[in-house]
Order: sequence, then C-alpha cells, then structure tokens
Amino acid sequence: MRIADIMTRDVHVASPDDMISTVAREMAANDIGFLPVRESDRLVGMITDRDIVVRCVADGRDGKTRVSDIMTADVKYCFDDEDVSEVARNMGDVQVRRLPVVDRNKRLVGIVSLADAARRDPALAGIGLKGVTAPGGAHNQRP
Repeated sequence: MRIADIMTRDVHVASPDDMISTVAREMAANDIGFLPVRESDRLVGMITDRDIVVRCVADGRDGKTRVSDIMTADVKYCFDDEDVSEVARNMGDVQVRRLPVVDRNKRLVGIVSLADAARRDPALAGIGLKGVTAPGGAHNQRP
C-alpha cells in the first residue's frame, strides 16, 4: 500500500511570515497540532503546538513572533508513492508521529500520521511508535 492511499489531502499550511498568534488560532479552530510551513510552492519548515509553547511562550516571546523565528527548518518528509510500512518504520527511526507528504517534484500533497497507518494495519503503528517513544531524538526540545 502506498502513502497516497492513506494520507490526508486537505492540508492546512503556515507561511514563514505568519504570526504565531494566527497559527495558534488556526490550530485551535481546526483541532490540529502540526502545520507544514510553505513558501511559494516549497516546503520550508514545520511548526507544532509544542514549538509554540517551548520556543515561543517559554522564551517570553509574544504572539507577534513570526513562524520563521521558531519553526523547525529541518523538514522530514516522505513521498506519496512510498510504501506505508517503510514510511512507518522511518517515522520511528526519526522519532516523528506525522510527516508532510510530497510528490516527486517535492510539492506538498498531503500529511500522513502513525494514526493513518494504524487505521490500515495496527502492526504498522507499533513499528513507528516503538521508535517515536524512545527518549531523545532529533526534535528533542532540550539543548
């Protein structure tokens, strides 16, 4: 099964110039905690509700802070034609629960989560969660 078969296609995105208060309101209104950051038609970062708390609020910044100031620029992604089991395994390796999905031209086409994989095959979620729940990782918020 391919990622295109399970991904969410209706993707909300942020711009690097958006204010954090705007992004936080969009997250709250749509019950989402992760937004890809797109500039023109290219994926340039990711912002999570946790980024807002740890890199903005905890640092004493206000809602006028720009997304580009606190986003994660090291974007992990997968391709829409990749196999679901391989992507789930990779998500565990890089310790992420969600990934932007791009086509082979590297244009954003969707989002995939471990929950999406679990709905198709519960064993896939176990593969990914084993790595995601291990301490540390590239997106650890501690210095």
